[in-house]
Amino acid sequence: MGDRITIKSAADIEAMRHVCILAAETLKRAGEMVKAGITTEDINTFVHQYTIDAGAIPAPLNYKGFPKSVCTSVNDVVCHGIPSRKIVLRDGDIVNIDVTTIVAGFHGDTSKTFAVGKITERAQRLIDDTEECLRRGIAVVKPGARVRDIGEAIEKYAAPLGYGIVRDYTGHGIGRIFHEAPQIPHYRFTSGPNPRLVQGMIFTIEPMINLGSHETELDAEDGWTVYTADGSLSAQCEHTVLVTETGVDVLTSWDLLT
Repeated sequence: MGDRITIKSAADIEAMRHVCILAAETLKRAGEMVKAGITTEDINTFVHQYTIDAGAIPAPLNYKGFPKSVCTSVNDVVCHGIPSRKIVLRDGDIVNIDVTTIVAGFHGDTSKTFAVGKITERAQRLIDDTEECLRRGIAVVKPGARVRDIGEAIEKYAAPLGYGIVRDYTGHGIGRIFHEAPQIPHYRFTSGPNPRLVQGMIFTIEPMINLGSHETELDAEDGWTVYTADGSLSAQCEHTVLVTETGVDVLTSWDLLT
């Protein structure tokens, strides 16, 4: 991760708006294909081709050795799930699709957790509450606020409901670099950098919320897949956001799609 916070120029912001809309559109279309019987490799194939056909680049492909064009995280996978023909979606599953797109050197990053067929009430509540965590984190973004305010808003909502808020993986600054400063924790941290938000900053907010403990385990074999340590379900949703003069713009909002 880059260690310097970059304040985007007007031209940078326009480029980010463009790539983020494409990322949002790709995610929405990928979500529409989610159903029992398809594989996570089917999702990867769609995202890859849709991105290439748009004249863009799928950022995950070959990023630090990641072998696919999108991350697909099913059930107890917190993040960075690798698409595979062996992973068949089944009725009752939940799957997070995490899309990052590159256009003209700029990155747009967004994710959402989708239900596969009929899911349990508890799983649906997890998805809904995770989306509410994202909304609450976004709501506090404005010039003069601090990074800690984001995680505090999320924790204030999620912790009383008994959820584990993942601490090992965070949101991040984004632009020409996929992952840059600042880190955006989704809990109220008490040490480390806590910069003020200023107009022109662009970063992701992407809470990962577990039904059980916040603790995670990395798959030692593939070096990417992150599981909940206790096997509980995990959901995630993510937007790329811009700090404006008066508040925040959600650059990957589906409301922007035509």
